[in-house]
Amino acid sequence: MKLQTEEIKKILCIKPRGIGDIILSTIVLENIKTALPNTEIHYLTEDFARRTVENNPYVDKVLTFNKNDFVLKVIKKVRLEKYDLIIDFWSNPKTAQITFFSFAKYRVGYKKRGRKYAYNIISDSGDSHTHAADTHLLLLNEIQIPIVSRKIHFYLKDNETEFARNFIKGYFYGDLILGIIPAGGWRSKRCEPEKWIELCNAIQKKINTRFLILWGPGDEHDAHEIKNNLNENAVLIPDTDVGKLAALINECNLVLANDSGPMHIAAALGVPVIGIFGPTNPVNHKPYSEKSDYIMKEDLHCIKCNLLDCPFNHECMKELNPDNFISKIKILLDL
Repeated sequence: MKLQTEEIKKILCIKPRGIGDIILSTIVLENIKTALPNTEIHYLTEDFARRTVENNPYVDKVLTFNKNDFVLKVIKKVRLEKYDLIIDFWSNPKTAQITFFSFAKYRVGYKKRGRKYAYNIISDSGDSHTHAADTHLLLLNEIQIPIVSRKIHFYLKDNETEFARNFIKGYFYGDLILGIIPAGGWRSKRCEPEKWIELCNAIQKKINTRFLILWGPGDEHDAHEIKNNLNENAVLIPDTDVGKLAALINECNLVLANDSGPMHIAAALGVPVIGIFGPTNPVNHKPYSEKSDYIMKEDLHCIKCNLLDCPFNHECMKELNPDNFISKIKILLDL
């Protein structure tokens, strides 16, 4: 089916979860708005992730649902909006149902087994060499929307920026600030606290800096252990929400991060960031910005295993060489 752009007044983008996944999907927004400047763009996410696209000048409305909501409840909410075009960037069984029963004339999604019924415009989802951000652009190609931008987006609120600046003023006095992010959705993605401590001590010997420990739910143990061992060289942020965490990231000169949502927030904000990779492939998931790089122990037989838990000794994290971090930090910060 060929898209008749003059018919498109209201669009829904579906990307329910994964803070990083949603941020990567925002690569489509500037392109859609450039091609269809008078079109409303809405987002459908799970409630916990709504802040990821809130305050975005390209997004007119955010619809939310909870993971365990009955699908008919979500369908009803979507139907009431009377969308002309739905782009399902998730294309799982639930979002396929939501898309199909939306009554939207144009329904766009990925070619996945058992879900073709839901879409009348279908795209491949790329290959092993396609970055996750770029897979979203494949759907735009199918509806003939020109790609004029490859920027991902996250926007801070004024109160979040004010909070972060006041916090930084209380602890840092002209210091070079390196943020460290021990978060990671999988256990296998998480660099152990002992390794973080080793890395930070090695960096401190070569670069005059202090560390800001950035953490969220589930990171408490690792964050406190790192802080307790780095003493005055590190500052632990308080319990925050996603927006305030992002604002604190924005105050850093550079961020070191496991493959995680906050890593992608840093990239979207334009903060220099080095991602740490082991079980996941950086070709597909590395920070999507020019001011970024990644670290990986490439010579392991099990690297890029894609397993949630390591069946060995987590060598991909434990055997990382601090010198590689130091050299990449110096390049990104032009030291």
